[in-house]
Amino acid sequence: MEKVFLSVIIPAYNEEMNISNTLLDIDHYLSQQDYTYEILVVIDGAKDKTAQIVGKFVDLVKNLRVINNKENHGKGWVVRQGMLEAKGQIRLFMDADNATTIDHFKKMIPLFEQGYQVVIGSRDSKDVAGAKQAVPQPFHKRLVGNMGNLVIQLVAVSGIWDTQCGFKALTAQVAEDVFSRCRIDRWSFDVEVLAIARMLGCKIGIIPVYWINNPNSRVSWKSYFKTFWEVFKIRWNLITKKYDQR
Repeated sequence: MEKVFLSVIIPAYNEEMNISNTLLDIDHYLSQQDYTYEILVVIDGAKDKTAQIVGKFVDLVKNLRVINNKENHGKGWVVRQGMLEAKGQIRLFMDADNATTIDHFKKMIPLFEQGYQVVIGSRDSKDVAGAKQAVPQPFHKRLVGNMGNLVIQLVAVSGIWDTQCGFKALTAQVAEDVFSRCRIDRWSFDVEVLAIARMLGCKIGIIPVYWINNPNSRVSWKSYFKTFWEVFKIRWNLITKKYDQR
């Protein structure tokens, strides 16, 4: 495929309940735009019918490509794979549950035109006015999330309150430069991407998103602790200059 304007990368692990509606929504929106695009679903060793369902859409959804990994590697691993396989001048990854819908991308375009190289979505109004969650998370999750973000800001990426929103876009050159250096395969890969982008001096913009919580989210308490551990690994990698090498 020739290089296109936008690549949409969708990491998918056991998403048989969500992926159909997400692909239909993306196809409906992008087919009405005046720019070229591709949709790249990267399946992360799914144990359900995700691969079979996505396969049925290949002939129905325009410019859909599929990478079907037989083994599970982690969200960070497959996002990295998709970013490096993509052809777009701008490369966006978004969640398979459509928590942040594709139409938010129109808010990103002006920032790229202004010279931003990385543009991220945020659900936190402390980052940008207008950010909102459809259903606020329970108090205990908000508390843990805020505590975790303070750790992230102190250790790895200062000044951004929502580093984990699964809606981030990078220019092709920066995507290749950043993701070729990444080492985190799972929970805190978002933090690593932003930390490396900062290290490289990239200009990072933020847009507000309207985030619709997935009630079937698989994030557990164990996942929070793994994220904290990985954040300290990111800090160590920065100190020891491991990210200097691609």
